[in-house]
Amino acid sequence: MSIHPSTGSPSPKPGQAVDLKKVKGFLISTLARSMDTDDLPPDQIRQRTQQNLLQIYEKSHLQLPDGARDKLFREVMNELLGYGPIQPLLDDPGISEIMVNGFKQVYVERDGKIIITDVTFENNEHVLQLIQRIIAPLGRQIDEDHPTVDARLPDGSRLNAVIPPIALDGPALTIRKHRNEHPNIDQLIKFGSLTQSMAEFLHACVVARLNIVISGATGSGTTTVLNALAGFIPEEERIVTIEEVAEIRLRKEHIVRLETKPSKTDGTGAVSIRDLVRSSLRMHPERIVVGEVRSGEILDMLEAMNTGHDGALTTIRSNSPRDAISRLESMTFVAGLEIPIRDAGEQIASAIDVIVQLSRLRDGSRKITQITEVAGLEGDMVVLSDIFKFDQIEIDEDGKILGELKPTGIRPLFSNRLEAAGFKLKPEVFGANIAEILAHGHQPSRNK
Repeated sequence: MSIHPSTGSPSPKPGQAVDLKKVKGFLISTLARSMDTDDLPPDQIRQRTQQNLLQIYEKSHLQLPDGARDKLFREVMNELLGYGPIQPLLDDPGISEIMVNGFKQVYVERDGKIIITDVTFENNEHVLQLIQRIIAPLGRQIDEDHPTVDARLPDGSRLNAVIPPIALDGPALTIRKHRNEHPNIDQLIKFGSLTQSMAEFLHACVVARLNIVISGATGSGTTTVLNALAGFIPEEERIVTIEEVAEIRLRKEHIVRLETKPSKTDGTGAVSIRDLVRSSLRMHPERIVVGEVRSGEILDMLEAMNTGHDGALTTIRSNSPRDAISRLESMTFVAGLEIPIRDAGEQIASAIDVIVQLSRLRDGSRKITQITEVAGLEGDMVVLSDIFKFDQIEIDEDGKILGELKPTGIRPLFSNRLEAAGFKLKPEVFGANIAEILAHGHQPSRNK
């Protein structure tokens, strides 16, 4: 392959195969030098770039088959105006997450399952260039002194990137794609995430202003369920949402949305979840919805829940309701609340009413596997009582997990609060009968 004398483009000799990699590099570098957007709208920038690309291609005297030419044009446009090799993955509505492990491996999550793709980058420098290009307009930076970055993309997707020296095998990039609309409760029932009885129960809990913690591992669907439950909040109530990265989408009139602010490069200017929780308490909130509790903000939330700010909703990363309680206790100590473990447990048991546990099962499905009442304190132990539970039966030939979401037969101790809010749930919602109640033993007394 030689260089065309008039254009400087890679020009194959007669009978010689075209080196598409060199051609793509030439087109990208030539276009990059000639791009002058003058703050044009995005659609005009794309239109002008496409016109220039076609002109440069025609002058290069290359004659590729239509399919190869169209593929080449898409790749060039993606490099210049999109997200490079992963742009088609971002455009695919069936993909929920993209994971770049260095330049040779790109995985995606589709229908709850993680699979490898045939997408690759040219080298690790190519991955790093893409990361830099994505975060530059967001006012963020990544380098050897700051080798990690978290950011929210313009479409709401969440990005995390790590680079050497902490990423040993080259830059790694993870993008969790944003959903414009989260499934509502009816859709979650259709997906098999919960039953109609569970939905009726949770609806009553939200309207009756119970404090609810949604527990689950990363990727289990906690934010989706948080959105669905928050949708039950009556229209007339004032809501303040607090998030590290804004993902809560509520069709409500009276809502104030708050988002944390990262620190500047000198370490100043950060606004944390705890700062926002404290600020929200002075905003006359009727409902506080916190995207996720991780640290010291739990102290302010527990205090708020115990002093009249009921009906709060939040999520926590944990694998079971018991684990959620343990994590909450740990957070109180990490945050500097030097009190005996019994006192920490008493605050938690007094503040929190319900834990909704989510799990992502081995077949990729996401389910509410437990709805658990926080039933008080016995000694130093917070007492938990399952109201609904998922019982796994078997795994079929296709690897699908078969099981049943069903009530345990135990009515919650806060049933009177549900009735006071106008919800007289039928006995069949809880599946209660004498045999089941006797099998589970006496319900513990609430220490509130």
